This record gives sequence, C-alpha cells and structure tokens, in this order.
Amino acid sequence: MRQNISQDPFPTYNPRESWEGIGSLPAQWVECPAAHVPFVAAFRLKFQADFTRIVRFHATADERYELYLDGIRVGRGPERGSPDRWYYETYELPITAGAHVLVAHVWAIGEHAPFAQMTAHPGWLFFPDEEEFLPLLATGQADWEAKLLPGYSWQRKEIEQFFVTGDQSIQEGAALAWGFEKGEGDGWQTAYPFDQAVSAATYRLTQAYHQLSPAQLPAMMEVERQLGTVRLAESLDAPEQATRAAESSHHQSAQAAEWQSLLAGQNGFTIPAHSLRRIIIDLENYYCAYPMLTVSGGKGSQVRLSWAESLFMEPQGRTKGNRNEVEGKYFFGIDDTFLPDGSANRCYQLLWWRAGRYLEFFIQTADEPLTVDRFTLRETRYPYEMQSQFAASDPRFAGFFPIAIRALQMCSHETYMDCPYYEQLMYVGDTRLEALVTYLTTADDRLPRKALRTFDASRIHAGLTQSRFPSRIMQIIPPFSLWWVAMVYDFALWRNDPDFVRTLLPGVRSVIEAFLGYRNADGLIQAPQGWNFMDWSAGWHWGVPPDADLGVNGSVNWQMAWVLRQAAALESWVGDPELANRDERSATALAAAIQTALWDEKRGLFADDLAHQHFSEHTQCLAVLSGHLAADQTNQVIDHLLTDADLTRATIYFTHYVFETLCAAGKADAILQRLQLWYDHPSLGMKTTLEAPEPSRSDCHAWGAHPVYHAFATLLGIRPAEFGFQSVRIMPQMGSLTDLSGSLVHPKGNIEVKLQRSGAKLHAEVHLPDGLHGELIYNGKTWSLAPGIQIIES
Repeated sequence: MRQNISQDPFPTYNPRESWEGIGSLPAQWVECPAAHVPFVAAFRLKFQADFTRIVRFHATADERYELYLDGIRVGRGPERGSPDRWYYETYELPITAGAHVLVAHVWAIGEHAPFAQMTAHPGWLFFPDEEEFLPLLATGQADWEAKLLPGYSWQRKEIEQFFVTGDQSIQEGAALAWGFEKGEGDGWQTAYPFDQAVSAATYRLTQAYHQLSPAQLPAMMEVERQLGTVRLAESLDAPEQATRAAESSHHQSAQAAEWQSLLAGQNGFTIPAHSLRRIIIDLENYYCAYPMLTVSGGKGSQVRLSWAESLFMEPQGRTKGNRNEVEGKYFFGIDDTFLPDGSANRCYQLLWWRAGRYLEFFIQTADEPLTVDRFTLRETRYPYEMQSQFAASDPRFAGFFPIAIRALQMCSHETYMDCPYYEQLMYVGDTRLEALVTYLTTADDRLPRKALRTFDASRIHAGLTQSRFPSRIMQIIPPFSLWWVAMVYDFALWRNDPDFVRTLLPGVRSVIEAFLGYRNADGLIQAPQGWNFMDWSAGWHWGVPPDADLGVNGSVNWQMAWVLRQAAALESWVGDPELANRDERSATALAAAIQTALWDEKRGLFADDLAHQHFSEHTQCLAVLSGHLAADQTNQVIDHLLTDADLTRATIYFTHYVFETLCAAGKADAILQRLQLWYDHPSLGMKTTLEAPEPSRSDCHAWGAHPVYHAFATLLGIRPAEFGFQSVRIMPQMGSLTDLSGSLVHPKGNIEVKLQRSGAKLHAEVHLPDGLHGELIYNGKTWSLAPGIQIIES
C-alpha cells in the first residue's frame, strides 16, 4: 500500500499564477475546531465513488496520524522531520464503486511528546495524485469533518536519568470515542482550512508552516508478536507493595499459568473484583513495540503497564547487575495507564511505541471483575535485516554479534536514535557509527542518506550542525559537526553516488569555515562555542576533555586536522580542487601548530592541554588518524598508547576510534583484547549493546555496535580502495585468530572472503562480484583481485 516517490507530484501547480502561488500543492491544511495542544482528534471524509480503480494519495499531519479506510488502518506517519522538511506518505489503495469513509486519527501533544517530535501548527493534510479527484478527496476542497477525541491525558514521571521519549499517558475508557476509526459517533464539525500546502522543492515568496517533502523511507516494520515469560505473578494487599522487590516467595503459580497462556495467544482469564495483581514479564529480548491490551468488564479498574530495560538492585537506582536476573531486584520503569469502562472487548493501544525487555502489569479492580482477553505487541523498527555474514574461530564473536545487530535494529526507526528507551534522538556522534555498521550489513542505505540530509538541514547561522536533529530543543556539540563531515566522507567511500555527495558539500564547507573561525593567534582551535563532548571518559565533566570548554584541547584540534583532510578528499572527488588544496594547507598548518604546543617529548605523547597535565587515548588516536605524523613519531605514540597505564581511556563510543588507530598500526591482537567488554555482554544478560561501562544508564545504545564494522573492515580487512567503493582493498588483520570468513554487501553484489592462517602462512579464498576489482595485501605482499573466485596462498 505504501509507495515511495522522489518527486513533487504537482511540480507546476500554481493556483494564483503568481509569485504567491509558486510551490503550492492542490490542498490546504485543515484543523479541528476548538483543538488546543495537547489534543487527540479525528478527521472524517465520507465520499461516494462512481469508479473502481487504484487511487494514489498523499497524507501527513502535525504531529502524528493513523489513517483508516472503511475502518481498516492503512498506515501511520508522518515520517519524522522538521517544519522546513516535513514529510508526507504516499499510498495506493483500491477504491471500489460505492460509499466509503476515510478517517485520520491525529494528535498533537506538545511538551508531552518525545523531544524528537517537532511541530509547527497542528493539523491534517490529504490530497490525491490526480486532479480529477481533488474536489472529492483533498482537504480544503472536499467535505472533511473533525472532532476532538476525549479520554486522553498525560503526566510526567520524574526519574533520575535524562528521559525525553514522551510522558506517561492515561486513557479513560469511559470517555474514549470507541469506533471513531469507522467514522462513527456524533459531534463531527467542519474542518477549517488554515494554510496552503507548500512543497519544499520550490522556492516560495511567502512562508508556510510546513515545507513538504515526500517520505524518504519505507514504512516501519510492524509485526504482531505473542511472546514473553512470566517471571513474577503475585497478589498484593496494598498498592504501595507494587514497589517492593521481586521475591520468588510471593510468586503464585496459578496466576503465572493464566498469564503465560495469555502471552501465548491462547486463553484469557478473569481477575476478581477488589483484587490487586502485579505481573512481571520477561520478553527475553529487547523490543520496540506498540502494546495492545484487550479487556472486558472491570468498570472502575486500573491497569498500569510499565516498561524497563532491566530491573535494578535498589529502588530507582542505577545498578542493574545481570539483566537476566529478577529475584530481589526492583522494577522501575515508564508507565502508561488504562482505565476500563466496563464494556466488552475494549482494545487499548498507545499513540507511540515503548521500548525495553521487561514489562510490569499492575492491576487494581474495583466492584467488577476484569477479564483480560488478549495481549500482544506490535513490534516496530526500520525494516532491514542482516544481509552480511561473519564467522571467526573465536566463538565469542557469535555471542556478541547478534547483540550488536539487535542494538542497531532497535536504534533504527524513522531516524537513527541514540537509544530507544531514554531519548530517541538522532545524535551525529552515534549516527556516524550506526551508519558505518549499516553500510557493512545491508544494501539499504536510505536511512544513512536521510541522516546526512537531516543534519545538513539542521545547520545554524554560525555554520555548525545541531548535535541532534530533529529536536525541538536545540543543542550544539561542535565536535559532532566535524563528525558529520566525516559521515559525508564515509558515504562517499562506501556508496557510489557523487551527485548526492555534491549536494552536501556546501554544508561541509560551512562546518569547516565555522571551525576555522575558532583559530587563535597560535593557529590552534580554541573552545568552539557549545558542548564540546568527546566521550564519557572517567574524570571528564559531562564528557568534555580538559580545557575543551574554554581553552585549547588536543582531541578537538587533532579531530579538526583529520576532518580537514577528509574534507579535502571530498573536494578532490566531487568538488573544487582549489578548495581541496586550501583544506590540505589548513590541515598542515594546524598540525604544525599542534606539534609545537602539545607534543610532550618526555612522554612521547600529545597532551590534552597546553600545560601538559593531561593525556588521553583520544588525543593520541586522533593524532595518528589525522595522517600528519611521521612514521617514527606514529610508532612512538602507538607504543605509549599500548603501554602507558595513566592515559584517560576511551569508553564504548570512542573505542571505535581506538580500533581505527590500532588497525592503522596493524595491532589486531590489541583490538581483540579490547573486545573483552563485548565478549562479556552475554554473561551480563545483555540483549543489546551498552551505552557506557557499568553502571550504564542505557542498555541499548547502537554506538556500541561498531565492533561489527571492525569485524569486516579491520579483521577481515575489507575496505573501499577508492571513492565510491569502485574497487576493494582487503588487508586482513587476524591477530590470534586462525579462521575468518565473511560475506559483505556491496552495491555490485556480495564480497566473499574466507581466511585460514597457520603461523605466517595464509590461505585465502576471495569471491568478488561482477565489475569489481581490487587487491589483497598480507605480510607486505600484494595480489591483484578480479571478479569471480580466486585462491591465494602466502
């Protein structure tokens, strides 16, 4: 039903035949009378079709919608964006001759929504693809009606951690407009137009609330799941007991059996009047999902459904311990509450999905018994699966690989996300690593493309990108702007689309110019304005390295020196050779200034600060990766990087750059050693990768999936040899591993590599797809590679 289009469906439409009409689309936004944020509403169109055919139409809303045709849900949206890049979905549906009703479930909840949800002016927009159907179907032309849907409210739960994925919702069954999706009920009023629909593809003299673009992504995956294991089922004497530790002595097997049958999709059951029940369910994996609970009776009851990534060792604490364990631990999570009205077969659903591994039901019945008829989860995420394959002689890879891939999937939706439970925000630093893993695991690169465009559109007047976007609260992390330039460079290497890369070059130049503006009299980058986060390393306040807040920091400067060379490469590939030369000159001058100010001869390392009091892995790695060090200095830095015990160490996120440095130095064994944290994930009961070393706030942070990238790109050694991955260079680094094999997605087909090492000897089998050439380099020897299968013995 969902279709993806790339062009404005009405590129020449201009109803006024004037400047004011340029960029218009043949519909108007409409709003619900008396709707004030926060609100939930429905928009209805009853129409009579005198035809039978497939009709294409486009739909969007501010903030969110679900669309129904004759009571059947056909889609949801809009794909998350910003007011100047507001997306609409395209559908194709068979319409038969006769009477029909279209209903849009639309809500705008303002400050109660996730931080990533932006808004300009709440409303609904719908228009068909063909002009002949505009009077019949388009908002602003057809007879659309609207009404408010009561019964929804929200409240904020105060928790210790930064939490911005939306407030707790309360649904009052007695007030909800059951059956609205079929167009039923009274109270419908004329929906009022408030703004002309305007395309973002065309310059327009007058400003509109929303600049519209076709959706970039496919529909998110929605699969109904019946799953979960009951870990605790207990009756309570008082509501306050719901916060007590989970104890097996409280467990009631009969209740557990009823719930287990329900989770399996078999039988429902009835909870007597005046009962208090608490149920903890282990989903046994991490899920992002819309819960759907169907109940009957139970007027006056309260059903509270909470989500958590793990139980805690202490009430509202931070220590989680083994995630598989429940006994003696406390459930503290994010709640939504349903208040049944006593009717039969009432299905309660959330407006937005929740995330986690554990569920807790707290049910309190009043004078009527409550029958729990059905409970399912509709899993949602971006619809890609692992297309590449990897195997190693060390079985620990098989232990953490699915965990890392699951983390990437759980952090991939209408945008990438840092984490699905706490924030749901797309940060540049996280996204760069998520996109790299995406390139190596699936041929689908639509989400990385959208991320690149979205951050480009987030740039402020000073030239820097916002650190996270979409977000209704602005935040600037200057080093993340540089990582966005690196993201453009990554795409240019791994995917061959010079025209797309060229569209991003003005943004790249803007970021570079902004950073060059922070050079001081000594030619060093001095404290760009913003939150100069680098990593969650111990001793760094809010992740900011020494002197990065006001003065000169080594990591920030070497990052700039490295990214300048990446910008120069982009200019050489698809931009301006003169700008490439200028970027190279700037990089060389900056590197020389850093050498003078921050090289510590006694330590054989670069200092983090001008006083040479602080030294970190971060600064050393970025210095090496910049490519500005002579070979002997590189070796000296690497030696100290591996042996100095008092360096500030990188955490999970920045370890990617440590691995890149060790790869450049040929230190595969050191990489394998640093993988211990990932090897430990299964024994911790993890289902996705951690945000940071324990005690970690988030149990699902896909920046921790980067070892998947290094398995292919560093250990197997498969990397692009030139712009656009038009040829491949395979430089295996096996360390102590004796066997490695993998199949890596490539735009021309899969690259298949099988390696067996015995001492210094290597047996390699390589299969390249048609049209791809390359080379294999091992122990200083080089072999040419051609399309097809080749066997190499060293």
